[in-house]
Amino acid sequence: MASTLSPNTTAGPPDLSSLSGNIQNAADISVIVIYFVVVMAVGVWAMLKTNRSTVGGFFLAGRDMTWWPMGASLFASNIGSGHFVGLAGTGAASGIAVTAFESHSFLLLLLLGWFFVPIYIKAGVTTMPEYLKKRFGGKRLQIYLSILSLFSCVALSISANIFSGAIFIKLAFGLDLYLAIFILLAITAVFTITGGLATVIYTDTLQAIIMLAGSFILMVFAFVEVGGYESFTEKYMNAIPSVVQGDNLTISPRCYTPQEDAFHIFRDAVTGDIPWPGTVFGMVITALWYWCTNQVIVQRCLCGRNMSHVKAACIMCGYLKLLPMFLMVMPGMISRVLYTDMVACVVPSECIKHCGVDVGCTNYAYPTLVLKLMPIGLRGLMLSVMVASLMSSLTSIFNSASTLFTMDLYTKMRKRASERELLIAGRLFVTVLIVTSILWVPLVEVSQGGQLIHYTEAISSYLGPPIAAVFLLAVCCKRVNEQGAFWGLMVGLVMGLIRMIAEFSYGTGTCLAASSCPKIICGVHYLYYAIILFSVSILVMLGVSFLTKPIADVHLYRLCWALRNSTEERIDLDAEEKREEEANNDTKEDPPEKQYGCPKKTCDLFCGLQKTGPKMTKEEEEALGKKVTDTSEKPLWRTVVNINAILLLTVAVFFYAYFA
Repeated sequence: MASTLSPNTTAGPPDLSSLSGNIQNAADISVIVIYFVVVMAVGVWAMLKTNRSTVGGFFLAGRDMTWWPMGASLFASNIGSGHFVGLAGTGAASGIAVTAFESHSFLLLLLLGWFFVPIYIKAGVTTMPEYLKKRFGGKRLQIYLSILSLFSCVALSISANIFSGAIFIKLAFGLDLYLAIFILLAITAVFTITGGLATVIYTDTLQAIIMLAGSFILMVFAFVEVGGYESFTEKYMNAIPSVVQGDNLTISPRCYTPQEDAFHIFRDAVTGDIPWPGTVFGMVITALWYWCTNQVIVQRCLCGRNMSHVKAACIMCGYLKLLPMFLMVMPGMISRVLYTDMVACVVPSECIKHCGVDVGCTNYAYPTLVLKLMPIGLRGLMLSVMVASLMSSLTSIFNSASTLFTMDLYTKMRKRASERELLIAGRLFVTVLIVTSILWVPLVEVSQGGQLIHYTEAISSYLGPPIAAVFLLAVCCKRVNEQGAFWGLMVGLVMGLIRMIAEFSYGTGTCLAASSCPKIICGVHYLYYAIILFSVSILVMLGVSFLTKPIADVHLYRLCWALRNSTEERIDLDAEEKREEEANNDTKEDPPEKQYGCPKKTCDLFCGLQKTGPKMTKEEEEALGKKVTDTSEKPLWRTVVNINAILLLTVAVFFYAYFA
């Protein structure tokens, strides 16, 4: 979203000499090399250990994952370099309220594990658009959600993570921004293209450990440097830059003075930068979209060994999601205390001098803290942390995006594609995603006054609520039909695009210069807009559905909550299409096997395209189908995960009560 104040490219390069190239010593470089060697070793081990030659093996890890790698992967997939840069930057700018974007996740993770995943598993789906097709019939919902999900991957996840990771690499090594991006993406894409979901999950687990360890060490260093928690709270409220006037601008004190409610999560409903009704309701809606309907997240749960493992993974991730306040937000606030003139700069010319962007330098709060505060060796560890967070998020997104493209779009274009062709198509699509995301990076840099988290959450508020509404009603209300779902999504899409395009066109403004966007469109906080969008979408879906013909129960067995335990045979709404596909597959002869040379065999082994055994019989396929749609749990482990869910809720209530 274009800012009212765009980056000044004519003022010369920013003065980053005090930071740039800091990681050019033997100790730091050795740590980074060791990190890459270990990650590559884990990746190669996972690639050789797992079955990547089938669609189920590549995209769902054979549905045999245990709870702790799944929980670590859920956390690592969500926490990218954008969180380190964005949470720390917004924390430096306005305090701890931004934490709610993360800590809200515990509730939605429990909803995911206990409410949504059992339906997805019983439905026997691989992707979220596939679930909508089974639930409502037709193709337009499946195709629409696939395209919108791929767009959100580019506009939100990939470009934001690329931008934030490259900030750190640029400062650390003095590299060109796009050269840093290219190097990181090349390494990341290799894991995704060759490894499949199992490899992504195992490397995510390692990288989650590195992220937590490195960010914890930095947090300790930061609090020691600032003099402890009490000293930190006092000094933050006085962290005002020395240059507050200039460039012929009259700058209001509210633009550079820390907010009075900086240490409160819930803020004024009208004047607050993150108003409390938006925190309570708006964030929950966007979190419902992200955690319960997002392919990247749900795909990790669909690969679980059984429901107890899925629920345990959600609980583990829920606990970890309470940590960003301490590991990212507060270190960002401490960075403002220690390096006030840079991090809290307000005069555009000063910001350009410090970081090259006139909307502010808060995105540099965390990288600055690392490069100026950490000793030699540990700086290399922290760079590894940033690379780990970037790679873990991108590998997850690439894998899930290729799943969406392959299973929901490519199969529509090539109905008789072989399994090998589908696997190759999914891998090649990753390269298209990479190029598109790089082209989107400049828009991320200047959005929402330079605050990355507000950019990602604003886009989520314009695209996510209609999707959250359709999935919630699909699971909860069997009366909702395809016509209601489609028109609800269309109305929501139009409303969301009007707001998003207006902000792209007029800019979101800054504290120094308000946006010229009409108040009737942009005058409502984006979290309030999410509430409006969600409510309108639900009303349209219900209204149209009750005015049109309902879907018979025979088509809904095990696809919605009321019929989740039905044992009757379901007649899929797309049964006729399935019969045609099966007929085509029966008449299609497998191509004769060719004898390839060593280079071709090596390539197939590396990419998991080698033959692994004879084709399964009909009986074996039916047995496998029953296994992957089973949601039963052993009573002991069901009790254990339920008790832990209650404990997580208790911890979260204390967390909010203390910081509210």
